[in-house]
Amino acid sequence: MEKPLVWLHGEVKSPPFSKQARLEAGFLLRRLQRGEVLGMPESRPMPGIGRGCHELRLNDQRRAWRLVYAVEADAIVILEVFEKKTQKMPKHAIDSCKDRLARFRRAIRDGED
Repeated sequence: MEKPLVWLHGEVKSPPFSKQARLEAGFLLRRLQRGEVLGMPESRPMPGIGRGCHELRLNDQRRAWRLVYAVEADAIVILEVFEKKTQKMPKHAIDSCKDRLARFRRAIRDGED
């Protein structure tokens, strides 16, 4: 059974993504939905954000994109989509991802929709 994608923030569309990068993102997300565990260079663990968190790494012509996601029991949760401009993930993006993930997990735990 495929896990659904739950988008808490961001989107992948052309533009700003090139058609090739958008298709690659879709292909990699489909692999995650089918239960495949991705490793480098496609995906990197992000334990500083939370358990089960990773960043999907996409190179797009002269840009680099990151999709931060969490693998949950019944879904792949997209926490953030951003253009990578520095070596480190911006602190505000990390904080936003932590907050979104905590709210999502709380809602699931408390039985909210």
